Amino acid sequence: MLHKYVVKKAIKGDEEAFEKLIKEESEKLYKTAFLYVRNEHDALDVVQEAVTKAFISISQLKKAELFNAWLMKILIHTAYDFLQKRKKVVLTEDFSNFREYENHHIEEKLDLISALSILSPKYKTVIILFYFHDQSIKSISETMEKPEGTVKTYLHRAKNELKKLLGGVKIDEKRTI
Repeated sequence: MLHKYVVKKAIKGDEEAFEKLIKEESEKLYKTAFLYVRNEHDALDVVQEAVTKAFISISQLKKAELFNAWLMKILIHTAYDFLQKRKKVVLTEDFSNFREYENHHIEEKLDLISALSILSPKYKTVIILFYFHDQSIKSISETMEKPEGTVKTYLHRAKNELKKLLGGVKIDEKRTI
């Protein structure tokens, strides 16, 4: 309830409330941006641009409970725009900050990130939101503005593509890659 209250204050123009919300989401925003652009400096630029866009347009947010999905959608679109503008090949960097992969070898981490970069944007997005952010199908559906059935199909197809790219690595519903 407190979160919803803070979002409503931010929608009404309270800059401190908006700042508090962004601080709560900053690590998730950075990790997501990094997965798309795979460069620390570029990820920070994407986050900054997305936060600026969110600040400018927060008054248009109709439902406070959709703030996180709305913010993530802005970030994802900003990352895609950034990559389109740059049209560059990105190099992998250090992924040790992703707790989900602490038990994997560095080669496996790099293989996974490399495989993610090959996926189509819709498949990449669903994998990142489901596995890296532990979002539900319903939440992903709201973020991507797609029916839940479509999200399930994207997830299934994305996992199959990753299996092929990674040579049969098990990807299951327990959110382990």
